[in-house]
Amino acid sequence: MKKIFMVLAMCSLVGSSFGQKKLVELWETKDLPTPESVLFSAKNKVLYVSLIDGGGADKDGQGGIAILNMDGSVKNKNWITGMDAPKGLAIHKDLLYVADINSVSIIDIITGNEVDRVAVPGSVFLNDVAVDDNGVVYVSDTRESKIYELRDHKPTVFMENTTSVNGLKFINGYLYALVGPELWKIDRNKKSTVVAKGFELDGDGVEPVGNGDFLVTCWGGLVYYVKANGEIQQLLDVRGTMNTADLGFHPETNTVYIPTFNNDSVKAYKLQ
Repeated sequence: MKKIFMVLAMCSLVGSSFGQKKLVELWETKDLPTPESVLFSAKNKVLYVSLIDGGGADKDGQGGIAILNMDGSVKNKNWITGMDAPKGLAIHKDLLYVADINSVSIIDIITGNEVDRVAVPGSVFLNDVAVDDNGVVYVSDTRESKIYELRDHKPTVFMENTTSVNGLKFINGYLYALVGPELWKIDRNKKSTVVAKGFELDGDGVEPVGNGDFLVTCWGGLVYYVKANGEIQQLLDVRGTMNTADLGFHPETNTVYIPTFNNDSVKAYKLQ
């Protein structure tokens, strides 16, 4: 009987450690002025990186979008210039949507031209962007704790009282949003449920990794793995060393791309 208990205890120990994730650093691309968001394009096999290059709320015309190759080499550091403080990125068809303080810039990926810039009245600090299957755009205003939606490029308030809302992602008919230290799932009727909570800081970026699991970053220097059942595991704690802003993810290779913000670089990690 004693041996049976020992075997069961060992199995329990193995089971509890099985499935634990970790991040292994692969490369770092430096000299990128204040990168805030990285977006992987499955179609073009490149990384789009928003560069604030100044204050996060400064209308200084210094911001832009860079393009990196998948190995971290720079394809075009000055692909888009003349923006203010570009942050979250989202792609729908051949259009790139960019949150830029209190407007959303819409860029034709093929030509590199800005085809429209939609002002969002009442917004203060637009932060992340998501687009649903029908082309409806959602954008978070972190300081106003609101989520806006743009239908046919016309902005309206989608939800209020979403405290410090930041990262957004639209998946299978639901909008996922980082609301303070929680991950919410929001349906088309604006009904929300809490998927996960307990992050030590307010959430910044969110990316699905399959099977209902997510990666979540907190700007202050934390990265979490979120399981479909709401359990969270801290993968990285680099507080005081670098920031971990709005991440990107390449599902085929399990590669995570993290903009370090004040460290002026993008780091790639293997999710194992």
